[in-house]
Amino acid sequence: MADVSAEFEASAEFDSSARLDVDGLLADPSTRIVVCCGAGGVGKTTTAAALGLRAAEVHGRRTVVLTIDPARRLAQSMGLSELDNTPRQVKGIDGDSGGELHAMMLDMKRTFDEVVQQHTTPQRATEIFANPFYQAMSSTFAGTQEYMAMEKLGQLRATDEWDLIVVDTPPSRSALDFLDAPARLSRFLDGRMLRMLLAPARGGRSMFSLVTASFGLFSRTVQKVLGAQLLTDLSGFVAALDSMFGGFRQRADQTYRILQDPQTAFLLVAAPERDAVREAAYFAERLVAERMPLAGLVLNRMHRSAAPGLSAEASLAAAEALTAAGDHPLTADALLIHANLVSQTEREERVAAKFTDAFPAVPTVSVTAQPADVHDVDGLRTIGALLA
Repeated sequence: MADVSAEFEASAEFDSSARLDVDGLLADPSTRIVVCCGAGGVGKTTTAAALGLRAAEVHGRRTVVLTIDPARRLAQSMGLSELDNTPRQVKGIDGDSGGELHAMMLDMKRTFDEVVQQHTTPQRATEIFANPFYQAMSSTFAGTQEYMAMEKLGQLRATDEWDLIVVDTPPSRSALDFLDAPARLSRFLDGRMLRMLLAPARGGRSMFSLVTASFGLFSRTVQKVLGAQLLTDLSGFVAALDSMFGGFRQRADQTYRILQDPQTAFLLVAAPERDAVREAAYFAERLVAERMPLAGLVLNRMHRSAAPGLSAEASLAAAEALTAAGDHPLTADALLIHANLVSQTEREERVAAKFTDAFPAVPTVSVTAQPADVHDVDGLRTIGALLA
């Protein structure tokens, strides 16, 4: 971590003591994409929604929040019955500034279908949709979600319809898997087995015919195990890949370059917990290594003492003295609660320091823990104000 963080510190333009200027980031017209990354359960979806709401209400920006997380917390917090692959406008926001807020959730299969429709003929699209291999890959194939996330982000940015796109990524380290999508797709398309399968498809012969002609006993064994229809389906699927995915790879590469551009800002979101902070450090290392623009860290659910000058030790001593004397039991209980809160605050600060010490050039902002979960626009508005 030290080498990477040192590289970032040397190249960063941030003051090491800076507080993350969220309003400055959201108001800057050159900021077109904000990507929120973090472990699961740290308030990342809420943060993304609050950022989108504030950008629309306070800074007058036409904003869309895209969630790749299949959980439906974003829809609930924005008062929407559901989210799908089409941006839906969020009602009940203050439009005096001229901004709008829209939200959507990535539909992996529908996005894949859109790619097929856009980059092949209607007849060919119908054949592809009916292919069992396509049906399986578009719904469950490992990595498809990340590929389609790149596609959808690229589509949103290409329309130039939005002043700001806020991306709420999946939990855990898979949040950055979409950065690998172009490279992994290239490896898949350039793999030896796929090239062998593509050769007959390109030559106008079915895979089954090639296998039958070239491999004899092996082909009969494959046919017996898999069946001729399955081989025919695979041949058709491979031919579809050959005609369609070259363009997808090019578009994914373009989206990757957009993510590296200064118009994009990555925000790390963490709670003051050891695993979450460790995950944030992993993200920071990866973003620095990929030369992605890391804007800062949001520390969610931080606790604060109402009387920071009164230490936990002093509170405990006073509470014990009152209890021993049998005086003021309510005051003694309040002192014990304060002692626990101070201890918790100090523990959270030590955990957070694991990140800030390793990445001193990354500006941070902390959000005080709320008494209840955020579940509506008013709650998002409160979180946005705390962020800013």
